[in-house]
Amino acid sequence: MNPETLPPSTPSDPADERLRRWRLVLGGDDADGTGRALTGTDAAVDKALTALYGRTPDDRGRDGDHERDRDRSAAGRGRTAGLGASAPSVARWLGDIRTYFPASVVQVMQRDAIDRLGLATLLLEPEMLAAVEPDVHLVGTLLSLREAMPDTTRETARAVVRKVVDDLEARLAARTRAALTGALDRSARTARPRHRDIDWDRTIRANLKNHLPEHRTVVPERLVGHARAARGVRKEVVLCVDQSGSMAASVVHASVFAAVLASMRTIATRLVVFDTSVVDLTDRLDDPVDVLFGTRLGGGTDINRALAHCQARVTRPADTVVVLISDLYEGGIRDEMLGRVAAMKASGTQFVALLALSDEGTPAYDRDHAAALAALGVPAFACTPDLFPEIMAAALEKRPLPIPAA
Repeated sequence: MNPETLPPSTPSDPADERLRRWRLVLGGDDADGTGRALTGTDAAVDKALTALYGRTPDDRGRDGDHERDRDRSAAGRGRTAGLGASAPSVARWLGDIRTYFPASVVQVMQRDAIDRLGLATLLLEPEMLAAVEPDVHLVGTLLSLREAMPDTTRETARAVVRKVVDDLEARLAARTRAALTGALDRSARTARPRHRDIDWDRTIRANLKNHLPEHRTVVPERLVGHARAARGVRKEVVLCVDQSGSMAASVVHASVFAAVLASMRTIATRLVVFDTSVVDLTDRLDDPVDVLFGTRLGGGTDINRALAHCQARVTRPADTVVVLISDLYEGGIRDEMLGRVAAMKASGTQFVALLALSDEGTPAYDRDHAAALAALGVPAFACTPDLFPEIMAAALEKRPLPIPAA
């Protein structure tokens, strides 16, 4: 817990305010050294923090100095897990932290409670789900519990997932459509258009150097126009997404992007998710929530099998972009996987490898496989949702990808 994330108190002396915040972080043990008592709202905030991070009396003196040091490192400044597993008490605690902390901090505390205290099963109760602050990580947890979810909870869970998906679409959809529409327009231009396909504005601008003032005309040495796309589709995009447990946030973001791409008539979009088996979810792309509930987080990884499925469905290689989203821990046949990537690139397919599609930075990944892909001309890197539209635009235009600095 960072002191800066704690809620402010009423205006006071800066030194006293710093002491107050450190008292809340340290948890009030005899050794905290602040000598600061808490009252009112501060006492309630301290109680909420202690419920999640506070050390119980039985823990002290029983585990030894080494265990206490480990707990301090894991929980932050001396607080360790102490929240009970009773659903009513957890529901009250969830209400308390939403009262005292901003949504971003609430999401972190919820994640700690789920990951460190084994409270995931409590999310199978509708009352609990109604009390949580929805975010991408919570969606991942719910999807991992999907098989165990009772019917009474399923609709509540879908509502939670729907809110997160709607928020992501509102944040990302317009920017994605704008970036990709521009890329498609640029990539579809031709210097030998038919008369009805000439873009006269761009043609005039391209030939201004040939302006003849005496004749009040421009000589169009170079025509600029739009190529006609086969069957009304200019490009094809295949998203091939690893659904192993560590890729939960990437699965959520990829599902939203797949639905946005599918809504663009000039792009034919396919979504494939995989672990040791392969599931094609293309027919569900009208609703990303249905897509997410069609995934199965966890299990092994067979990238080779997934790429075989995608490769077999590429009909126009020169107009296709395949995006592999995976941490590259391959459980299938490594040489065949690399061979498929090489074959797709040789056929003219644009191939992009993303280690993650999330806001969390670069995850743990198989560096040997990443180096092997780089040797084939396919650099593997982590990508944030905000950068993804630019990555896709560059791939559609067949220009260098804007790879973020490591």
